[in-house]
Amino acid sequence: MQTNTQDNDTSNVSEKSEQIREYGQIILKENNSQHHIFLLSIIGEIEGHEQSPGNVKTTKYEHVLPLLAMAEDNQEIDGILVLLNTMGGDVEAGLAIAEMIASISKPTVSLVLGGSHSIGVPLAVSADYSFIVPSGTMIIHPVRMNGMVIGVIQTYEYFERIQERILNFIVNNSNIAKNHLKKMMLDTSKLAKDVGTVLDGQETVECGLIDAIGGISDALHKLNEMIEEFQIRSC
Repeated sequence: MQTNTQDNDTSNVSEKSEQIREYGQIILKENNSQHHIFLLSIIGEIEGHEQSPGNVKTTKYEHVLPLLAMAEDNQEIDGILVLLNTMGGDVEAGLAIAEMIASISKPTVSLVLGGSHSIGVPLAVSADYSFIVPSGTMIIHPVRMNGMVIGVIQTYEYFERIQERILNFIVNNSNIAKNHLKKMMLDTSKLAKDVGTVLDGQETVECGLIDAIGGISDALHKLNEMIEEFQIRSC
């Protein structure tokens, strides 16, 4: 019997290691806590319909969307913690993940580690409550497009519509004013070779983009509080 128990423990550890390696996700449950927390990491480049080069670390939206659907449907999962350290990436894929997180009925908390740039901004604000470490940064800039671009008015109108989708999502899921966000997005004085604004951790909180400065302990503490409040309201 002891051998079977050891085999099961080894199998569980191996399965968890595989989940982390393949998908950057795991379910946390401390011995002194009754809450099951689904941990999801979004790192590197957000990969969309086109596959990124093999030497680039990516988060694949076709992996993340089913995982989030599973977390929403699984009655044993009480809340979701999203760890972010992303350079941005595909706009459609990033917005799809952000909308998915925002529509989760269970408590969600995001934590920006390192950076959450470009389309990573909607991802950071999509949770119910957001944290950023003091040394974290976020870059806000207009939409870019790779490949062939047709220089007609319809192209610019399409760009503007995509931009509005991003702006509206960020404003609806944070405490920043739309005109202030748009001004930062189109600022020509902050970045040497680009249009936009780079914000450090404290600045993201001061402008209303992120809720609070904090680390992993703060994020877990807040999420556990939110889970307890959610369970009380659900009774």
